Amino acid sequence: MGAPRARRWARLGAVAGLLLALLCFAPARWLGSLLASATGDRLQLVNTRGTVWNGQGDLLLGGGEGSRSLTALPQGIVWTLGPGWSAGPALKLNLHSPCCTDQAIVARVRPGLGSVDMRFDAFSSRWPAAMLVGLGTPWNTLRLDGQMVLQSPGFAVAWNRGRLRLQGQLLIEARDLATRVATLRPLGSYRVDIQARAEGDEASLALSTLSGGLLLQGNGQWVGGRLRFRGDAQAAPGNETALANLLSIIGRREGKRSLLTFG
Repeated sequence: MGAPRARRWARLGAVAGLLLALLCFAPARWLGSLLASATGDRLQLVNTRGTVWNGQGDLLLGGGEGSRSLTALPQGIVWTLGPGWSAGPALKLNLHSPCCTDQAIVARVRPGLGSVDMRFDAFSSRWPAAMLVGLGTPWNTLRLDGQMVLQSPGFAVAWNRGRLRLQGQLLIEARDLATRVATLRPLGSYRVDIQARAEGDEASLALSTLSGGLLLQGNGQWVGGRLRFRGDAQAAPGNETALANLLSIIGRREGKRSLLTFG
């Protein structure tokens, strides 16, 4: 009886060792598969190196499943992932991008089947506006240049089978934007303020102009993971000719204004 029992324990030990090795050395591409599944292919992680716990790769932004429009973040991203705690068991993510973050962005991550819940600590970062081309229409027509500064005192993002849910506050400043469809360069600088309550499934969005010849304003809501936005754009005095083509592209003309509607 001793020998068979010993063999069983040996087999169990081998299986446990194999599972532990798979866990410790899980390839980084597994993280890419999880991210693509949870975001409906809007975010993709490709050309990965390393492991799930310590790796790097190229981050792509796209319009979702079936979209042929993809843009890559310059120089990619680097991450570490390990045990963490935030109102329950979680994974602590430290995310760094050579092009866009002076300090690592820290988040607590709870992955699920076809879902990802990420709660970010306070952060500030800079991202190229050219990334928006990957979202498809109208961004691939506008092909914006400029810089987007993202900052927050704390923010949460949850993807569940392509459905987006937000919580907290996120400020986005689009600075010195320019586009190939207008001769005015730059168009101006703008702010988007996103506020999402802890309860419910809604978030508010406010767009305002900081400076520039193109004047933008509007308000919107995310309801059930879908954006509904109403606003307008118009040229500051003296810029009407330079912005005429752009105003016709981005919305429906109503006199001097172009009406902006989404959803």
